[in-house]
Amino acid sequence: MTKKLYYSIGEVARKFDVNESLLRFWEKEFDCINPKKSPKGTRLYQDEDIKNIELVYHLVKEKGMTIEGARNRLKGNKETAAQTYEVVSRLQAIREELLLIKAEFEQLPEESTPISQPE
Repeated sequence: MTKKLYYSIGEVARKFDVNESLLRFWEKEFDCINPKKSPKGTRLYQDEDIKNIELVYHLVKEKGMTIEGARNRLKGNKETAAQTYEVVSRLQAIREELLLIKAEFEQLPEESTPISQPE
C-alpha cells in the first residue's frame, strides 16, 4: 500500500483479501482494532490499525486460532505476540529470498570442468 494517513475499509479488506464485514466483526471482537470514523461514519484506518489487523489475521487465519484464543493472546501480552509475528514474517521473507537464489543457481549452466580442490 502507498503511504497514506488513512485507508478505507475497502482498501484494507483488499490488502488482506477478506470481506469488509470480517473487518467490522474483528473491530467488535478486538479492542486493539479501533479505526477513526468520519462524521458520516466511514471507517478511517491508520497504520497502527493495519498493524493490529495484520496481527489478528496472523493469529486467526494463519495460525488457526479461535477468536477467543486470539483475543486472550493479545490481552495476555500483545507485545510478545507482535514480536513473534514480526520474527516469523522476517523468516518467511528470508526463506523466499533463499528459494529465489536456489532457483537462479539451478538455472546456471554446468561447467564442463569440475572445480579443483586445493591440495
